[in-house]
Amino acid sequence: MELAFAGLHQLCAPMLHTLEHLPSPQRDALGIAFGLRAGEPPNRLLVGQAVLSLLSAVAEQQPLVCLVDDVQWLDRASVQALAFAGRRLLAEPVLLLFAAREIRQQELLDLPDLVVGGLGDCDARQLLASGIRGRLDSQVLDRVVAETSGNPLALLELSGALTSAELAGGFGLPAGQLASRIEQSLRIRLEALPPETRRLLLTASAEPVGDVSLLWRAAGLLGIDASAAAPAEDAGLLELGTRVRFRHPLVRSAAYRTATLGERQEVHCALAEATDQQADPDRRAWHRARATPRPDETVAGELEREAGRANARGGIAAAAAFLERAAELTPEPARRGPRALAAAQAKFDAGAPDRAAELLATAEMSPLDDLQRARAERIRAEITFARNRGSDAPALLLDAARRLSLLDGGLARETFLEMLGAVMFAGRLGGDGGLREAVEAARAAPSGPRPPRAVELLLDGLTTRFTDGYAAGVPQLEAALRALSLDDGPGEDDARWLWLASRVASDLWDDESLDEVATLQVRLARSAGALNVLPIALNYRADVYVHAGEFAAASALIDEAEAITQATGNPPLRYTSLMLAAWRGQEPVVLGLIQASLDDATGRGEGRAITLTEYAGAVLYNGLGRYQEAYDAAERACEHGELGLGGWALIELVEAAARSGRPQAAAAAWAGLEERTRASGTEWALGIQARSRALLSDDGVADALYREAIERLAGSRVVIHLARARLLYGEWLRRENRRSDSREQLRAAHEMFSHVGADGFAERARRELLATGEKARKRTVETFGELTAKETQIARLAGNGHTNPEIGGLLFISPRTVEWHLHNVYTKLGIVSRRELRKVLISNGVATLPI
Repeated sequence: MELAFAGLHQLCAPMLHTLEHLPSPQRDALGIAFGLRAGEPPNRLLVGQAVLSLLSAVAEQQPLVCLVDDVQWLDRASVQALAFAGRRLLAEPVLLLFAAREIRQQELLDLPDLVVGGLGDCDARQLLASGIRGRLDSQVLDRVVAETSGNPLALLELSGALTSAELAGGFGLPAGQLASRIEQSLRIRLEALPPETRRLLLTASAEPVGDVSLLWRAAGLLGIDASAAAPAEDAGLLELGTRVRFRHPLVRSAAYRTATLGERQEVHCALAEATDQQADPDRRAWHRARATPRPDETVAGELEREAGRANARGGIAAAAAFLERAAELTPEPARRGPRALAAAQAKFDAGAPDRAAELLATAEMSPLDDLQRARAERIRAEITFARNRGSDAPALLLDAARRLSLLDGGLARETFLEMLGAVMFAGRLGGDGGLREAVEAARAAPSGPRPPRAVELLLDGLTTRFTDGYAAGVPQLEAALRALSLDDGPGEDDARWLWLASRVASDLWDDESLDEVATLQVRLARSAGALNVLPIALNYRADVYVHAGEFAAASALIDEAEAITQATGNPPLRYTSLMLAAWRGQEPVVLGLIQASLDDATGRGEGRAITLTEYAGAVLYNGLGRYQEAYDAAERACEHGELGLGGWALIELVEAAARSGRPQAAAAAWAGLEERTRASGTEWALGIQARSRALLSDDGVADALYREAIERLAGSRVVIHLARARLLYGEWLRRENRRSDSREQLRAAHEMFSHVGADGFAERARRELLATGEKARKRTVETFGELTAKETQIARLAGNGHTNPEIGGLLFISPRTVEWHLHNVYTKLGIVSRRELRKVLISNGVATLPI
């Protein structure tokens, strides 16, 4: 820091290969500053301009980030030069980021700044929740936020370190992993405290919500005097205000981990006795369970009874923790088996299939009756389906459903419905007779109650659809959707079928039900912490966003679903991400996802994923105007009439066949499509029907059909399909030489596709617009008046013949910024060159004005 420009030289040394490309005054100034050549001390302003040009030149190759840490130790000459450059960055893909304990340099005071402190409670809660896949008890959340003091790193570390049971209701142990040096340091500090203080800290660490009154009641039962708190508070380890607050969550973990098992059991016993049985019976039961050194039927039974209350407090993960501990404490094998079976189901629903399998093995080693063994068989099949969604699961679910048919009709129907869902995922890889056998078995399922629940309506509607045809199944499936989307929502038993209902709604082109069911499914799955269901729900909700043209919202849900599947170990769900990339026209991304999906799905036996890759390819290539490739992909997708994909593939096949000169293939595809859309009868379906029929119609009919399609789709939620109808109509109008009408439709389509990010279709619309002779905006004196002061200044310099580097040198900005401003000038004036710019300047009487 004693040498002028030392810090600047350290930063710029890797960039000096571009020094020779700078204007000579700047090159000389920087060369002298860095000691590369002799000369008089350079002008500091010129050095700053040279730094700006150097950074801009390097950023031509790729975006550039310059991190300048510990600015308080940097030499002032370097700070001045970098601050000069930083204040003039505009169009360059360059970020200068200065970090300092405190900004004292005058040169940096006028730059945008961000003071980094602890997060506020609201932001801290959001950050903690963003890293947690499940439900949170609000009291536990408050305690964690308070102890981290808004430290983002601590919040993120905790979200990954704490178990779902700890987060759901405090029903876990504070046993986070500590780095060895930190752990040793905390152990030393704890060991230096008086024994009574350590016992108080241990009691506080075992209490999950930081209730001060509860802590002191438990301390009284343990014989701990109030004075025991002072040494911990003096050491800065604990605060006892309106709530119990450790200095850091690691202190809580250390206080618990350094205690013996007997000491922990003692404090849990005191906490159980101090907990109000009427207000918090579940937490009282949990402390009793942790205080119990050996199997105890009384405690196990209490845990089992309180599992429902724990579920209401912290979701499925909390209930699973209670049931698991109840099974561990059950002395009699005859009772341990059913409890382990219930715990296995809860663990599976909470997104822990591995632990569910372990509990299932425990249950199967215990005496079980026929119904319990059938339920165990069903859970094992569900675990298999969740782990691979492939061709292994349908047969296992079918066997379980048949066994349950003799024992529990309601559970059997649910299992048959699960089996049909699994068959749909297996698709073409499920064997030639897979679907037929599944449907025949499902039709033989025991009769359900009257009036039927949503599960019976779904089961009957799907079996009818697959045996008697699409149209025959529509009434029952529509009734099932209505039952699931009632104002008060579905019952607990029916809610688990919302994922299948979303697929049915998509197959029926029912955008209203699809939106309601998908939204409800996400809300219920989040609320319950059902991590096996939530990724599927998020993907269906993202699919709604794709159809609505809200690509950014869809992408966010896809990312969340991917994070959950990685955390739970379930196979990835690439369905919606693949469709999103196809609509965006991102061919390299689509091809990469297709290959990954094919490799993964083939190995697991998930045939539906293969059909989806073909459908996505058809959408992609239709958007890009490569109709032969679109036809090949759509034709393959249509070979397997899978629920929710068969009808969609027919849409792509009609367009690709019509555009590639295959009228007979287009007509055949249209016939299959029309049967479905007519039976559905929604505005979405009838809009698609009119649009597809228009592709095959003569001049007198096509115009009316395109208008009908636009009118119907405008009355639905499917923005992306409305834009596509306008595109097809505009293309047809252009071929009919109705250019003015064509431009109106193509311009609207281009704007809609561009706005949502459907770049492939937007480019197709742009090409069609060019073919109509669409002209740039007329140049007028008024348009020149839209230029900003800086743009006017740069326009005059450019009009008088100055190059971009020369303009940059005169205005102390980079050539890249000059180019950016000129691009804006050209856009506003409707021109493309400096020659045209000079003409506009002359016509407006400003070309010869002084700069």
